[in-house]
Amino acid sequence: MAQILAFGEPLAEFNQTRPGNAEWRLGYGGDTSNFCIAAARQGARAGYISAVGEDRFGAGLRELWQAEQVDHTHVLSDAQAPTGLYFVSHDGSGHHFDYLRAGSAASRYAAVQLPRPAIAAAHALHLSGISLAISQSACDAGLAAMEQARAAGVMVSFDTNLRLRLWPLARARAVMREALSMCDLCLPSWDDITAVLDCHERDAIVDTLLSWGIKLVALKMGARGCYVATPEQRSLVPPHAVDAVDATGAGDCFGGAFVARLVAGDDAVTAARYANVAAALSTTGYGAIASIPHADVVHAELSRHACVS
Repeated sequence: MAQILAFGEPLAEFNQTRPGNAEWRLGYGGDTSNFCIAAARQGARAGYISAVGEDRFGAGLRELWQAEQVDHTHVLSDAQAPTGLYFVSHDGSGHHFDYLRAGSAASRYAAVQLPRPAIAAAHALHLSGISLAISQSACDAGLAAMEQARAAGVMVSFDTNLRLRLWPLARARAVMREALSMCDLCLPSWDDITAVLDCHERDAIVDTLLSWGIKLVALKMGARGCYVATPEQRSLVPPHAVDAVDATGAGDCFGGAFVARLVAGDDAVTAARYANVAAALSTTGYGAIASIPHADVVHAELSRHACVS
């Protein structure tokens, strides 16, 4: 039985091997799938709720989850819809995404298909803004999953992951406001949450989120680190310096590592320090999955950094 469940859309990934190169490497991504793999690599029992097409990419995702020890029992197969795809290209200004996901299997997921007993038995349920943005039925299913988890006393985690290609800002704000009112843990990135709240002051952002009943906020601020806040205290956790080459999935890695460490019993600041290192290490290689570090690598880096400090 999974300790940590996530709901969302998995995707096949084609990542440009280097800027200007015509070669592309096949991999797999999707923010909540990345989250599950990151959590599993830190030792958590993770499981996924979604749907894939009955195609090569859906089969590849199942092989990946099996290899990563992510439970995909609750991932449905849809013979009438494809698995979504995305492409990552690179240039001097960073990495860029192009998607072929309209009408994907995951976008057809409906609330009636939710594995409600598994949700009620989990320790944590994780979703993102993308989980709710890909379609109306997926949005309804995601909100229903959050409501189910909340009623069962399961920790609800939410990463804003705002993608304005998927929905207009006004709708994103309205739906996220509803979702955030049902979550215990919020994992927003700076760019996302400033757009959602139309606010650019760190403590004002945290004040708003905590006023909605959220118990813990881990505000991801990139090179400025992570700001961890509860109603009782706030701490700035500094970033971990690395030679980054590709930030694809770094926020998902942070979330998976953070929730895994919370479920394992760490306090929020300790979990954030660990997750900062895991996310930083994930940027040292290409692709959303391959460079997510395992727990032994993260612990070794934490120990090395402690010795240097």
